[in-house]
Amino acid sequence: MSVLVYIDSINGVAKNAQEAVFYGSKIAAEHGMETIVVTAGNSDNDTLSALGQYGAKKVIAHNNIELDSQQLTKLVTDVAKENNSSVVIFSQDLTGKAVAPRVAIRLEAGFVSGAIALPSNDFTVKVNAFSGKAYCNMKINSATRVISVSPNSLQPEAGEGTAEVQAESCDLGASRIIVKNKVEQTGEIALPEAELVVSAGRGLKGPENWGIVEDLAKALGAATACSRPVGDAGWRPHHEHVGQTGVAIRPNLYIAAGISGAIQHLAGVNQSKVIVVINTDPEAPFFKAADYGIVGDAFEVLPRLTAAVKAANL
Repeated sequence: MSVLVYIDSINGVAKNAQEAVFYGSKIAAEHGMETIVVTAGNSDNDTLSALGQYGAKKVIAHNNIELDSQQLTKLVTDVAKENNSSVVIFSQDLTGKAVAPRVAIRLEAGFVSGAIALPSNDFTVKVNAFSGKAYCNMKINSATRVISVSPNSLQPEAGEGTAEVQAESCDLGASRIIVKNKVEQTGEIALPEAELVVSAGRGLKGPENWGIVEDLAKALGAATACSRPVGDAGWRPHHEHVGQTGVAIRPNLYIAAGISGAIQHLAGVNQSKVIVVINTDPEAPFFKAADYGIVGDAFEVLPRLTAAVKAANL
C-alpha cells in the first residue's frame, strides 16, 4: 500500500508541492505506508531527489511538460493502480482542481477538496465551508481516498534523506483539448505560495498609481494582488485577482488598501493569518474582518509603511 502525491515540477518544485508531499508523508507514516510522488515537468534529478526531505521515498518523473488535464488524469490513475495507492494527494492549485476530481471518479474514490489540516485516523478531513465562515469535517468512507490540500495550510518541515528518482515515459494518448494560446504568469512570487501579500482596489484610482503598492511589496518581499474590479478594468493582470472568483490565498499577512471588502473578496482572503486594512471609509465592511485597521488615505499610508519597513531592515 502507498500514498501517491502528484506535483507539477515545471522549472522547479514550488512550495505548495512541498506541502503536498509533506502532507502525504504524514498520512503514510500514520498508516504504515510509503510515499510515492508522480510528477510531470522538466526539473532535474537533484531537485526531485530532494523531495526525500519531505518524506518521499520514490519520485516517478515524466518529463513531458505539455501534458493537459486529461492526460494527467490517466497518468495519475495508472500510477495509483500500479503502486496500489489507497490515498492520492494533490495540491489545491489549478492542476489539482482540474485533475483530482477526475482521478477520484476513475478510482471510485471518495474525494475531499481543499483540506486545511491532516486527516484523523478514520480519514475525517477538515475543510472550509460557507466561503470560509465555518469549518466542516468530512469523513471519507471508501477504500481509496483522494484529497487536495489548500496551499499554506501547513508548514512543510524539511528533514534528511533523498528520494529515488525513476524516469519514465508512457503513451497517454492524444488529447481532445486544444490549447490555442498560452500566457505565462509573470512576477517573482506566485500568489498561491506567497506568505506576504499586498493588495489594492479601486481606491488606488488608476493603474498609474500602483507603484506605491509595488514599492511596499518589494520592501516586504511580498506578492501583489488586486480586487476583481481592478482586474476586470485591466489595471492589473487577472492572475492577481484574489477572491471567490479569483485566487484563494492563505498568507501569513494580507495588506489591503482601498478595498471595501465585499463578501466575494473576503471569501478568497479571510483565511489569512493577519489582515491589515487601509481605507478612508471607517464604515468599510473590510474593517470587520481585519486584525488591524488604518482609517486613512492609501496614498499617504502606503509610502509611510514602505519607509518604516526599509528603516527596520525587514
